[in-house]
Amino acid sequence: MLKIMACLTNRIGLVISATLLGQILPVSIPDSEPNNYFSDSSTAIAQTQLSTDSVNKEVSPPTSLRNPPPPTRPLPDQRLRQETQPLPADFRVSALQPDFTGELWVGSWLGLTRIDPNSGKIRTRLSLPNYTVGAIAQDRVGRIWLGTYEGLLRIDPRNNEINAQNFTLPSNHVLSLLIDTRGYLWVGSDRGLALISPDQGLLMTTLQELPGVSANALTLDEEGQLWVGTLEGLVRVDTASAFVIARIKNLPGNTVQTLTRGPDGMLWAGTPNSLVVINPETYEVFRSVTPLRGRNVTAVQFDLDGNVWVGTDNGLFKIKRDSGEVLAKLGKLPSSRILALAPNTGNKLWIGTSEGLAWVSMTTGRIEPHLGFVREIPGSF
Repeated sequence: MLKIMACLTNRIGLVISATLLGQILPVSIPDSEPNNYFSDSSTAIAQTQLSTDSVNKEVSPPTSLRNPPPPTRPLPDQRLRQETQPLPADFRVSALQPDFTGELWVGSWLGLTRIDPNSGKIRTRLSLPNYTVGAIAQDRVGRIWLGTYEGLLRIDPRNNEINAQNFTLPSNHVLSLLIDTRGYLWVGSDRGLALISPDQGLLMTTLQELPGVSANALTLDEEGQLWVGTLEGLVRVDTASAFVIARIKNLPGNTVQTLTRGPDGMLWAGTPNSLVVINPETYEVFRSVTPLRGRNVTAVQFDLDGNVWVGTDNGLFKIKRDSGEVLAKLGKLPSSRILALAPNTGNKLWIGTSEGLAWVSMTTGRIEPHLGFVREIPGSF
């Protein structure tokens, strides 16, 4: 009897053991270090001892594993659309240069264009996809020089081809250009000045330790010496030796963004909050133009009548030279942010803005956008 009971006991034990071994138990085995991606409840599940209750109990994964967070990166087709979609066109007109033939060169972020300023007809369009035009000058032979944010280019207007380029400047980010009385080309960049031989396109000398660092604007005084608008005021440079002669600091607004010489020889300098008139002989500020105080002056040019056009980041003004009185404020432009001015060209004032090109008739005062250089026609036209 005892033997029969022992055999039955052994058989029951074997059946129970086989039953347990035959189950697929939902048990996770912890790593040698805790897994921080699981919650404490999942760790407890991993440590649960085997029992007859846990054998038949269904264990669900943690909620964080059942509902993963949405992906933050675009899906492949979305990324493809983002990478292949072209950037919107930038209609900024940053430089204007009348040439010896009476035509107007327009430098924009879309390229370089030559137009007939009398009719507005486009003569030539040069696509410069890898260049952003920041300044234009014409040398004594008639060649067009382009200062871009990628270097210096020379263009032959007879065939509209680039026939020289210079990338050995103190910086390839060119901000200003000027031909001096000897016919040499001065190139202002965000890291100083360079002097170029226009015929060969060779770098002659540099002024890299320019006080104020960045040569934002250039003009000549009546003696033929170079004045440079910098981040810290004005610097006068001897054009023969490229040595600094004088420096004017502590101007209202400090940074000179635009610079020109008036009919009386005075220098007019536009800063982020003022328009100041400077005597180049005494190196003193003659006066600050009252109506422009607190305004960001971005462009200054004189008209044939001796008065001055002043572009700001919020409108265009005509100022009486001797008193500073506001003679006119022009509206209906593609943008109120003025970047470049070309007066007395085709009996018009040409205006480069952040949203395209416009002109003002000097006889009728009519203002019109040039439809070849605007994103859309302003609603007021």
